[in-house]
Amino acid sequence: MLLGNHCGGCGNGNQSCRIAKCSLAHGGIAYCFQCQEYPCETYQKIDEYDSFITHRRRKADLERAQSIGIAQYNFEQQEKTQILSFLLSNYNDGRRKNFFCVAVNLLELSELQEGIKQIQDNDALSALPFKAQCQYVTEVFQKIADRRNIKLKLIRKK
Repeated sequence: MLLGNHCGGCGNGNQSCRIAKCSLAHGGIAYCFQCQEYPCETYQKIDEYDSFITHRRRKADLERAQSIGIAQYNFEQQEKTQILSFLLSNYNDGRRKNFFCVAVNLLELSELQEGIKQIQDNDALSALPFKAQCQYVTEVFQKIADRRNIKLKLIRKK
C-alpha cells in the first residue's frame, strides 16, 4: 500500500506489514516468487475476496513479474498508472473512481490500451455532456471486461 508514493512499512515509522515480516523471516527476499516456499499457504485462497482494493490478481501478478522480469513488470504497472490517471482526470464524474481503479487492476495492459484507443477514436465523444462521456467510457471498459467474464466490482469476504 503506497501512501504519498512510498510504502510506510518495513519500519519506516509504521508497524511492519506481514509481507515485510515474511520477507525478513525468509532472508529478505524482494518478491514472494523468489522464496523456496512459494506458493505457500498464504496463496491458497489469496484471490478469493477483496479489501479496499481488488486483490484478485495477486497470484497472476506475481507469476507475470516472474515470467517477464521485474523491470518489464514495473514498466507495465507504470503504464497502467498513467491510464488510471488519465481516466480519473478526464472521466470521473465523482462516481467512477472505484470502477476505474478496479478496471485498471483487473484488465490486461493491452485491454486498457484497446479501451483508450476506442475512446480517443470516438470523435463524437467530446460533443456529449460530461456525464454521458463518463458513462460511455465506463461502458467501453465494461464491455472489454465482459468478454473475459471479469466483474469490475470488489468482492467482499462473506
